[in-house]
Amino acid sequence: MLKGLMVVNAFLRTTKFDDLYHTLLASAAGVGMALDVATNAELCCVVNTPDFDASAYDFVLFWDKDVQLAMQLEARGMRVFNSAQSILWCDDKALTYLKLKEAGIPTAPTILAPKTFPGIGYTDLTFLEQAADQLGFPMVVKECFGSFGQQVYLVHTMEELREKVTAMAGTPLLFQKLIAESYGRDVRVNVVGGRVAASMLRMSTDGDFRSNLTRGGAMEKWQATPEQEAAALAAVKALELDFAGVDVMFGNDGPIICEVNSNAHFKTTLECTGVNMADEIMRYIAGKLVEA
Repeated sequence: MLKGLMVVNAFLRTTKFDDLYHTLLASAAGVGMALDVATNAELCCVVNTPDFDASAYDFVLFWDKDVQLAMQLEARGMRVFNSAQSILWCDDKALTYLKLKEAGIPTAPTILAPKTFPGIGYTDLTFLEQAADQLGFPMVVKECFGSFGQQVYLVHTMEELREKVTAMAGTPLLFQKLIAESYGRDVRVNVVGGRVAASMLRMSTDGDFRSNLTRGGAMEKWQATPEQEAAALAAVKALELDFAGVDVMFGNDGPIICEVNSNAHFKTTLECTGVNMADEIMRYIAGKLVEA
């Protein structure tokens, strides 16, 4: 029997996260695999000691964003799904943009904010005028780290932009052109092992520009177009992911990648499409390990 280690965050222990972990455990059992569960806090002090036996596991299902820990597990010779590098690229929206741009994958026109530091801030905001000239208003301002549509803002004037950026100085940021034709809607394309497993349309119900279901948006089953599937698969390939949830916007000239999630929550996908992404992921991992 294959045996894996599922790594979860010690501090995100809400019902939503615990339900997801239990679903993954059940799916692993369904394909004849055993999964031990450990938190990043439990592992941090033992991962590089003899007390941790890396050889006891055939793989690691890394359901967290503690990239440094994932790197340490890989250094112990463990096969980690998704890899530390892929998680890093996805967790930082600036790195996601750079990888997608390098691969020629359509994204919203983007400007990465210059780095500054807490306590120093921006002593010169001239770059905001240049950003506004290029991207126009309304403009999307994103913190480089964030999930569920949080840490994403829409600003309508130069004054709003200056206030928002000044308030968050020291936080890594990027600026994006608003894709008006996709306002309040996008397609979540779930990819596993280089194929599309399920897709759904997500729609804002309160007039907000974000479509995230965590914010109370609506969803419906959606047959992704060949172009949407191709864009999502290309993004996953560029980021070297085993599995991911890809948010695809509607563009006038074709699909535009919004974000790529290395640890996408899939309860809503199951409710909407009937596809259990946990089953898809665990079957894929089992297959990859048999191939190896």
